[in-house]
Amino acid sequence: MTTPASHRLLVVDDEPDLRTLYELTLLREGYTVDTAGSVDDAWQHLSQQRYSAVITDMRLPDGTGLDLLKRIEASGRAERAIVITAYGSAENAVTALKAGAYDYLTKPVDLKQFRAVVMSAVGGAPIAERSTAVSSSAAAASVTDKLATPHAAPVRAPIHRNTPSTSSALARLTGTSPAIEQVRSLIDKVARSMAPVLLWGESGTGKELVARAIHDVSARTKGPFIAVNCGAIPEHLLEAEFFGYRKGAFTGATEDREGFFQAAQSGTLFLDEIGDLPLSMQSKLLRAIQERAIRPVGTTNEMPVDVRIISASHKDLGQEVQNNRFRQDLYYRLNVIQISLPPLRERLADLPQLSQRILDKIAHESQLPQTATLSPAALEAMAQYGFPGNVRELENMLQRAVALSNQSQIEPEDLGLACAEPVFSPTTTEPQWSDTVRQPLPASHTPATSAELPHDLAGHLDQIERDILIRALEKHRLNRTAAGASLGLSLRQMRYRMARLGVHVTDQGVVLGERFDPEQDAE
Repeated sequence: MTTPASHRLLVVDDEPDLRTLYELTLLREGYTVDTAGSVDDAWQHLSQQRYSAVITDMRLPDGTGLDLLKRIEASGRAERAIVITAYGSAENAVTALKAGAYDYLTKPVDLKQFRAVVMSAVGGAPIAERSTAVSSSAAAASVTDKLATPHAAPVRAPIHRNTPSTSSALARLTGTSPAIEQVRSLIDKVARSMAPVLLWGESGTGKELVARAIHDVSARTKGPFIAVNCGAIPEHLLEAEFFGYRKGAFTGATEDREGFFQAAQSGTLFLDEIGDLPLSMQSKLLRAIQERAIRPVGTTNEMPVDVRIISASHKDLGQEVQNNRFRQDLYYRLNVIQISLPPLRERLADLPQLSQRILDKIAHESQLPQTATLSPAALEAMAQYGFPGNVRELENMLQRAVALSNQSQIEPEDLGLACAEPVFSPTTTEPQWSDTVRQPLPASHTPATSAELPHDLAGHLDQIERDILIRALEKHRLNRTAAGASLGLSLRQMRYRMARLGVHVTDQGVVLGERFDPEQDAE
């Protein structure tokens, strides 16, 4: 950890009073500080001096802070940029982060927060020049361009500069397919900043593994990594679990307790299945992210937090926003940079390497005398399977095969594919059927198409869901818990669906009434 005296900072603002305020604040902390009042003035300083960080206002007389940031990025310089935006300008903040800023502050700037963000930007090992392994053309492109444009022939980026050795999470990200190499490249890029990251992918694609890898190769690697499954926490405990509470705040609060945000201080908070958060909690989370402060249950004072947010979901959150199940402002705040994780069926070239790693792990954990291997026929059978459960399903399949096989080599019959789902060819998305899987329907069989299409699909589907809920409630004597369980829903999910569709349980039975308004509830 370096001291403030070892860092030189550049402050860029066209307002003399604010420039002086920032300068004095940083000088008191022990930093060496230079100041500038415009983009050109700042660039003159940068042409003559290396800095640990640049703090720049968004609006300057001859351009914007983003113009300065783009110059820094295009020249391949190592300075981290902190951008100061107008109060409440979420769009500017998101734009700055997408353009490569390390972090942002909103006016009026809170000096305590200002000092914390600067310390975070320069903390850890001294910032080195970006690797020369990155081509000059890539260095000349903005971060946004590099994140949006996949390489034609991906080359693994240098991803270990913030850790002394290969991180365990990154080492477990197995494979050499173009899809997984692109994920590795993005991990390296997003690790440079504080920008929130949204991981999207099907269940079992390794979202937590990627989140840990981002943390491991970032400047926050020495801080804690706290993973939270948002769908596994009862709704009435969410606020206390996230923000902590004080003794006596509610019945059962016999002592002070930290929440997830406090536990992740100076580190990374990974919010898995963020789409399962109820709207009321989404609004509280949004405020915590915007204000960088939380209020534990039972207190009146907010406390600042220094936490990087990485979230993940298997749901299409954009569609959830359209359906009024996820706040649009929170979505934009979380979705600054999105990394889409490929399903296993799109990276079948990694199957042999993935399988061997899993088999090695099984042998080690089970203390087997030797590691099992897959026969060529077994690998061929697996390559013809769609793996709807992705890598998690592959792990379960191999664990079962090792347990049931009487030989050191696993054959197709050991894999349990005889009762599997439709297989998929690596070169097509059309379902096919292997010899060991059930036969397809006769060609003469075609689905009925004579039924009239609904004019209002959303309303039509709502009516079908409403009828199913009513039937389930009546079958289970109006017990919402039992009715929900019979449909694979938690009590919270059952209540939400009932409220959204206007299904109410009364002394007289099930009645239809006023529907739930998500926007109004979120206020």
